Amino acid sequence: MKLYNSIGPNPRVVRIFMAEKGIELSMEDVDIRAGVNREADYVKVNPSGTSPALELDDGNILSEITAICEYLEELHPEPALIGTTAEERAETRMWVRRVDLNICEPMGNGFRFSTGLQMFENRMRCLPEAADGLKQCAQDKLQWLDGLMEGKTYIAGDRLTLADILLFGFVDFFAGVDQPLDPELKNINAWHGRMKSRPSAEA
Repeated sequence: MKLYNSIGPNPRVVRIFMAEKGIELSMEDVDIRAGVNREADYVKVNPSGTSPALELDDGNILSEITAICEYLEELHPEPALIGTTAEERAETRMWVRRVDLNICEPMGNGFRFSTGLQMFENRMRCLPEAADGLKQCAQDKLQWLDGLMEGKTYIAGDRLTLADILLFGFVDFFAGVDQPLDPELKNINAWHGRMKSRPSAEA
């Protein structure tokens, strides 16, 4: 298998997931700054023109973070980052969806429509007038999650899951761009510190 890799939070989420499982794959870097991911050769590989993408041994391609990580969990079930029971898997998927839709998506689009506008304006429909509101939507949900994190080590309790890895990949990236973590979010900041101290954070 081969992972099409690039800068940005999306491929980093997959790399962290792989690192937590001890999975090593060959990688091909895609220069998304130069728009290589929107050129014909890459779009043949991944029609959505996004990174990451996973090329399987039979030549088939998987894209989208959740699909790639769930596939890797099927192949390498230990340590479980989605779950070992139906309930654990459902709980993880619930949190992944909440984190993705409510925090990662508005955070990402808030960036694309503002700081990243020059890079994205010719690649997708951008709504600069929505940028500030989207960023605030992400912060509102981080505040909501902060309240639910009281007494918890990770989002789903005591077990590290894909939901943590997904949120960390985005929060950590955008904190260094233009969406810093609110220092008042004590639980989220403590969680971020725990995630940052894991060896996989270097992936």
